[in-house]
Amino acid sequence: MKVLIATEKPFAAAAVNGIKEEIEGAGHELALLEKYTEKSQLLDAVKDADALIIRSDKVDAEVLEAAKNLKIVVRAGAGYDNIDLEAATAHNVVAENTPGQNSNAVAELVFGMLVYAVRNFYNGKAGTELKGKKLGILAFGNVGRNVARIAAGFGMDVYAYDAFCPKEIIEAAGVKAVDSQDALFEQCDVVSLHIPATAETKQSINAALVGKMRKGGIVVNTARKEVINEPELLSLMSERVDLKYITDIKPDADEEFSKFEGRYFSTPKKMGAQTAEANINAGIAAARQINAFFKDGCTKFQVNK
Repeated sequence: MKVLIATEKPFAAAAVNGIKEEIEGAGHELALLEKYTEKSQLLDAVKDADALIIRSDKVDAEVLEAAKNLKIVVRAGAGYDNIDLEAATAHNVVAENTPGQNSNAVAELVFGMLVYAVRNFYNGKAGTELKGKKLGILAFGNVGRNVARIAAGFGMDVYAYDAFCPKEIIEAAGVKAVDSQDALFEQCDVVSLHIPATAETKQSINAALVGKMRKGGIVVNTARKEVINEPELLSLMSERVDLKYITDIKPDADEEFSKFEGRYFSTPKKMGAQTAEANINAGIAAARQINAFFKDGCTKFQVNK
């Protein structure tokens, strides 16, 4: 089988080497398309691929139509909204992600940005400490659990809400489970977002919700840009001069948010998974999942039906 790595933003060399060892060790052929600049290059490269490994690259209906031999596509990372799942299903292509491989990297970034924010972006003025503050985690998946683990080291009081995770599991991790999103925002000084971008969550972080936060509230978004209702958050931050918003996903309204000096920060590009370790872990996991699929049809991490 031919396995194609197609990455506009390439894996680290160590990750590529690890993928190569896994794929070729299982008797398959590996092809590489890196730093491509035109979609036509991707369309050409996938023509004879049986499997595809991507990062943030878009796999839409056009790509799937061009990939006549494609049987599986794996997104090296947790999010998979860059894959057209309906089109994948229509073309009988299994779509998978690699959950958990980037979790610690994202969680560490949350606290890197959070310390930066509470210390007034290191502007020389006195800030505050995280110890004793109430941290709310919205969605208690792999990233959320790592955030809770690190927060305990800071001495924070940790709360979480997840509509799909039983309270018993949250509380077994030493975290207080709350009954709703509203309760999380009402009770916490900081809320860290870890929800996917779905029909239910898009635009859900709005003025009504964030407006419930206590004075000095901070929203941290390392999830998806689409979950934020940007116009409403901009309006709220104009009214509530105590609120801060920090993110590793540059908003569409970045220029307008940037006017809130000392209360807004965004990394130049999405940085959550940008560590050598996460890069390697996710790439090798993708390779192993492809090998398992070709060996015995394993679809444990399938995200389409």
